[in-house]
Amino acid sequence: MIQWRRIDHVQVTIPPGEVDAAREFYGEVLGLTPIEQPDSFGDTDTTWYRAGDVEIHLGVEDSDEQSRRHPAFEIADVAAARDRLEAHGIETVDEPPIPGRERFSFRDPFDNRIELLQRA
Repeated sequence: MIQWRRIDHVQVTIPPGEVDAAREFYGEVLGLTPIEQPDSFGDTDTTWYRAGDVEIHLGVEDSDEQSRRHPAFEIADVAAARDRLEAHGIETVDEPPIPGRERFSFRDPFDNRIELLQRA
């Protein structure tokens, strides 16, 4: 069985051209603390914030794309969880590296993206 620990982060999407408005809302209005995103994400229109012990990741998304919106759950053993899902015929996808986190994602039967990760 998968040993669930907590929500690690939530990915929220914003439309193209609204990065400044999103930064003002999440940073100024909500008062969330900006945090640096890993270099592995390159020069993307994403902004990360901390809300207590949970991260909020904002990413630009065109409505014609398959959505990147997702919750990310911290679990005890990411390799065992991946093996279990793949044994049930669920396709898993490697995600860009985040230092100190081993992670992957998958889609549920309703096309919702879910990320599972294990902290080092």
